[in-house]
Amino acid sequence: MGEVKAAAYGDFSILDLHADMEDYDSGEAEVFYQDLNLLQIIDRVSVKWGKSVKKYFMHLPKTAEEVAYRRSVYGDVKKDTVYTALTAFTGKIAEVEKLREEMHKAYGEMQKAVWWIREAEVYFSAYKELAGELEKADLESSLSEFLGIVRNILNSETYRTMLEETQGILAEIRKLRFTVTYDKDRMSVALKETEDGETYGARLNIEESSDDAQFTNPFVAGSAITELENACIEVLRKKKPAFFRKLNELSQQLTQRAEQYDVPVFTRFEQEIRFYLSFCSLQREMEQAGFVFAEPTIRRSGRMEAEGLYDLALALTSIGRGGKVVANDFYLDPAEQFFVLTGPNQGGKTTFARSLGQLVFFAKLGLDVPAKSATVLFFPRILTHFSVEESVETGRGKLMDELVRLAPMMESTGGSSFVVINELFTTAASYDAVIMGKRVLDHFIELGHKGIYVTHLKELADACEGVVSLRAMLDDRGIQTFEIRRGQSDDTACAENQVKKYRLTYEQLKERL
Repeated sequence: MGEVKAAAYGDFSILDLHADMEDYDSGEAEVFYQDLNLLQIIDRVSVKWGKSVKKYFMHLPKTAEEVAYRRSVYGDVKKDTVYTALTAFTGKIAEVEKLREEMHKAYGEMQKAVWWIREAEVYFSAYKELAGELEKADLESSLSEFLGIVRNILNSETYRTMLEETQGILAEIRKLRFTVTYDKDRMSVALKETEDGETYGARLNIEESSDDAQFTNPFVAGSAITELENACIEVLRKKKPAFFRKLNELSQQLTQRAEQYDVPVFTRFEQEIRFYLSFCSLQREMEQAGFVFAEPTIRRSGRMEAEGLYDLALALTSIGRGGKVVANDFYLDPAEQFFVLTGPNQGGKTTFARSLGQLVFFAKLGLDVPAKSATVLFFPRILTHFSVEESVETGRGKLMDELVRLAPMMESTGGSSFVVINELFTTAASYDAVIMGKRVLDHFIELGHKGIYVTHLKELADACEGVVSLRAMLDDRGIQTFEIRRGQSDDTACAENQVKKYRLTYEQLKERL
C-alpha cells in the first residue's frame, strides 16, 4: 500500500457529524450550567481526565442528527471490550506525552534521538493494539469508520516501516551493556555481551532477595544524565559507530516523516474520545454505587417522560455520606407544555427542576441519562432562571435584577427551548407576582417552549392552558417525602408542616411560654 496522507480523511470526527467543526475552545458557559449544578458534575469528571475535557461539555449539538451520531458512538464506547481497549489506549497516549516531555529535557542530540524513538514506538504500538482490540468488537457507530482509517494508515508502507525500525533499534538499545572499571586514577569502559532477559541487577551480581535487587537501565529511566553517563555514551559511540549512525539516521527519518505524514485525525480522536470515556467512567462509578442510567429515546415531538429520574449532582455528593436520593417519575403529553410545581419549602421542588434540566442536557450531549428509562424531546436550547440573593453591586434591587436577567430568555428565538424557572418574583406582592408569573408562562407557551416553573404561588397552577400542576408531597405526619406528583398543592398540609417545623403549634407555644 502506498503513502497515506492526512488530507485523505478530511475533518473526520467522532463528535461532529458535519465538516464545519465546532470551536470547542471559545465562548463562556451559559447560565444554565451554574443553575443546574452541571459544573459540579463536569468538575468531578475532569478530576480524573484533566481540565481539557471540560470544553466538550460546554458545547451542545445543534441538531437532532448530531445527537443521534453521538449516541451511536457512546453506545459502542460503553461496551466492556471497547471501553477497556480505549482506556488502555489513552494510557498509552499519556505515556507518549510523558516521553515527549522527557525528550525536550534531554541532554544532547543523541539522547534526544533515543527519547524520540521511544515516543514513536509507543505511539505506533498504541494504535496497532487499539486496532487489534476494536476489530474484535461489534462496532455500530463511526468508530467502525475510524478503525478503517487506522488500518489504512498503519498498513501504509511509511508507518509499517517506522514501526518495524523503531522496535528493532529499541531492542538493540535495551540489550546494550557495558562495564565501568575504576583503577586508581584511570577509568575504562568496556562493552559486554548479554543474554536475552538478563537484568541490570544480575549483571551487577545482586541477588534477587537483596534489598538492592530493583534496578533499571540508567539510560532509559529519565532524561537527566550525569557527566559520567554522558562520557560513557561518547565511548560507546566510538566503539559502535555503525549503531549510533543508524540511531541518528532513524531519528532524522522519523522527524521528516512526522512532518510529512502527520495525521490530524489521530490527534483529534485522542482528544475527543476522552469526552466519551470521561462520562462513561463516571457512569460506571455511579452504577457500582447503586445508581442507574438509561439510554434515552430522542424525539422531535410527542410525549416526554422518565421513570426513576434523579439529580446526578446530588447523587454524587451523597456517595460515601449515606444521603438519600429520591427518584421521581413524570410525563408531559404533547398538548401539555409547562409544569408548575408548588409545595412546602425544602420539599424537593428545586431538586426535581434541576433533574429535569439535567435530563435534557445529558440527552442533548448524546450521553446516557440519570434515570431508569427516559424519552426526551430535542430542544435547541436550555434556558434557566434561578432566584439569587440581591446584589449590592448592581443597586437595582432583587425584583429589577430578576427582570433584567429574564429579558434575554423572553427574547430567545430559534425553536422550542426547555425552560427551568425557580422561584421568580419572590419579593413582589402576591397579587403582582401572580400577574407577572402568568405573563411569563403565556409568553413561553406562545413561543412553543416547554419547561417547569417552581413557585410558591398555587394560582399559577391553573393560570394558562397547557400548564400541568405538580406538587411536592408530604407524608401522613406532614413531613417532606421529596416525591413529586401531579395534582394541586395542599395548602393546609403545607401550612401545618411549616408550623410544626418552626415549633409554632399551640402546644409548642404553650411549652415555651
